[in-house]
Amino acid sequence: MFNEGRYWERMKAGEFFEVLYREGHPSPRDSHEPPCTRSQIIAYLDGQGRQVAIVHQYLRKDGHLGGSGQPEPKKLLHQGKIYVT
Repeated sequence: MFNEGRYWERMKAGEFFEVLYREGHPSPRDSHEPPCTRSQIIAYLDGQGRQVAIVHQYLRKDGHLGGSGQPEPKKLLHQGKIYVT
């Protein structure tokens, strides 16, 4: 639903904005990410400040996303229903 609803693309296009909820250093051994990568929990909010998604992502030092290269949805408001993974 996250991919089909294009939530990440819509956020990058400015329809939603990001709020950083939590950030820390992941274990490079467990995450398989290079040193200085940040593990982030981010909320996407709409223009009225309503939360439409919560995602996890690995932000690498160079600004690119680690893991799959895309945020991983954890919670999603889709067509009036909340979905949690």
